[in-house]
Amino acid sequence: MRLTDFWERLEKVFGPGYANSVAHDQVLSQLGGRTIEQALAAGEETGSVWRAVVSAYPDRVPSRLR
Repeated sequence: MRLTDFWERLEKVFGPGYANSVAHDQVLSQLGGRTIEQALAAGEETGSVWRAVVSAYPDRVPSRLR
């Protein structure tokens, strides 16, 4: 998954303003206790990070974006 696709999906799920906050502030256990931004900066694959988002917010991510 390209990084631009990742951010587009995140914005579709959380809205443009809140997506940045989620990426910056929410620590996900699925990412080893890191935020989305930290995981991406550490070189984590965008697909792996997206799967962590889906796992952390299963009720929020629609099936078409999984």
